[in-house]
Amino acid sequence: MCGIVGYIGNNDSKEILLKGLEKLEYRGYDSAGIAVKNEDGVHVFKAKGRIAELRGIVDENVFAEAGIGHTRWATHGVPSKVNSHPHQSESGRFTLVHNGVIENYDLLKREYLADVHFQSETDTEVIVQLVEKFAREGLSTLEAFRKTLKLLHGSYALALLDAEDNETIYVAKNKSPLLVGVGDSFNVVASDAMAMLQVTNQFVELMDKEIVIVTKNEVTIQTLDGVAISRAPFTAELDASDIEKGTYPHYMLKEIDEQPAVLRKIIQAYQNEQGQLEIDADIIDAVKNSDRIYIIAAGTSYHAGLVGKQFIEKVAKVPVEVHISSEFGYNMPLLSEKPLFIFISQSGETADSRAVLVQVKEMGYPALTITNVPGSTLSREADHTLLLYAGPEIAVASTKAYTAQLAVLAILAEVTAKSRGLEVNFDLTHELGLVANAMEVLCDSKEMIEVMAREFLSVTRNAFFIGRGIDFYVGLEGALKLKEISYIQAEGFAGGELKHGTIALIEEGTPVIALATQESVNLSIRGNVKEVVSRGANPCIISMEGLNMDEDSFVIPEVHDLLTPLISVIPLQLLAYYAALHRDCDVDKPRNLAKSVTVE
Repeated sequence: MCGIVGYIGNNDSKEILLKGLEKLEYRGYDSAGIAVKNEDGVHVFKAKGRIAELRGIVDENVFAEAGIGHTRWATHGVPSKVNSHPHQSESGRFTLVHNGVIENYDLLKREYLADVHFQSETDTEVIVQLVEKFAREGLSTLEAFRKTLKLLHGSYALALLDAEDNETIYVAKNKSPLLVGVGDSFNVVASDAMAMLQVTNQFVELMDKEIVIVTKNEVTIQTLDGVAISRAPFTAELDASDIEKGTYPHYMLKEIDEQPAVLRKIIQAYQNEQGQLEIDADIIDAVKNSDRIYIIAAGTSYHAGLVGKQFIEKVAKVPVEVHISSEFGYNMPLLSEKPLFIFISQSGETADSRAVLVQVKEMGYPALTITNVPGSTLSREADHTLLLYAGPEIAVASTKAYTAQLAVLAILAEVTAKSRGLEVNFDLTHELGLVANAMEVLCDSKEMIEVMAREFLSVTRNAFFIGRGIDFYVGLEGALKLKEISYIQAEGFAGGELKHGTIALIEEGTPVIALATQESVNLSIRGNVKEVVSRGANPCIISMEGLNMDEDSFVIPEVHDLLTPLISVIPLQLLAYYAALHRDCDVDKPRNLAKSVTVE
């Protein structure tokens, strides 16, 4: 969650920091601030709300060649100007921004800082006050910072300014993502490379429990014990134009429309010279050598995992379990003898999933990450990575990353099956091409779906999504999309479960969105629709061509029945988009949510 930027060089830092924070808005935040350093001292500007409000209070007359900035998503203390970052030590000498959660902050506060007057309710302020305490005891800034870091339990990405040092930004990380960008007579700090693509595409990865001294001409990496580390920069493979909305009113709509292109890019990326789908042999061997796959994910990625289970079990014949990462880490089930863990994460920084990955690696089990971000924490720390090739996804509500995850899981299933000598009775490359074409048809049906959103979702306070089999899993994702951006209370249910309690919630006019894309359960789900209609529900049936009936509200093009989740989700994405739009909600940045959940 939240985001960090920093700059030190020869240019005025203010605009670079503000633009960097704007690029991090997609991560979710409730307040923002920057601190800039010049010969007159450190100047701090903070505001609750959007970056636009912060811009309005920044003093344009202050020229400063070094600075740090932050967008905050509240964990300790309510959203407010006082609790926003940067935070300063009692004397004002040290200024700090922090992502993460310090688990022992209260203990540190009582043990070391009983005489300090705190301004905020945050765990972050404890860090900067500790640095000042140790500096007052005679330690250099670097050593005071190092001593503080050794006391911290939890996650952190930190950038620190010293009012008595114009030449340095001190940086450190543990569990929370952070990069240092390298330039010509300047260097930068960022939680995400896209924040600083405006000035450089060369970045140095930082590992856990490293401390970094950043000047305009040098980046020095050390362990917490002072051992020097040499690490070459990598080139961030991002196109700055991909991060812009262009003519779209919202990133979410742009990203929905990008799904056909993303799918074609995935097909191309995973094809060999002979036109056959191909995955690294080591990954296929890891799947073949396992007796059970455990998919670990959260939110939308968890829903993708549920669909992926169907792909892998039905095509590759490998048993699969799907688990919510935040639960699995604290309540691990009895594992099979030869498990393979697959971690699915758009950002590759999901803290709950990383906590499980750390446990898995300690147990000696192999791990594969499926992610959209090369070089992300989950990608670096797993044994293997499969990339989504979806390009930057800015809207908090995931759309193209979800369908990209499904496509990559389908390819993994097909390649594994063939490597095991199993018969695959369809050409997946051809079928995915048909899916891409169907996606375009659906993306061109916005007007019809907007009408549906007005008819079914304009005044309701709740909505239900029902389906059977693989449609049930898509319904879960449709409900999540609707609730997270329109704030309509929405739930997904297996159609057969209605009579076991859920049907009690049906009232006159309650919208029920039903998916009917599977021939084997088509009549069953239609029977469930009749059950809710008899209790007063307002039904919206989304069916597949060939299974459709006169009463259906929307018909999707026919594709292979196993691949229907790739296209049946698109009308649900658009329904959520238009429902939020009609309610004047912030489509791209819904309240209380973050794009990249980097704290447990």
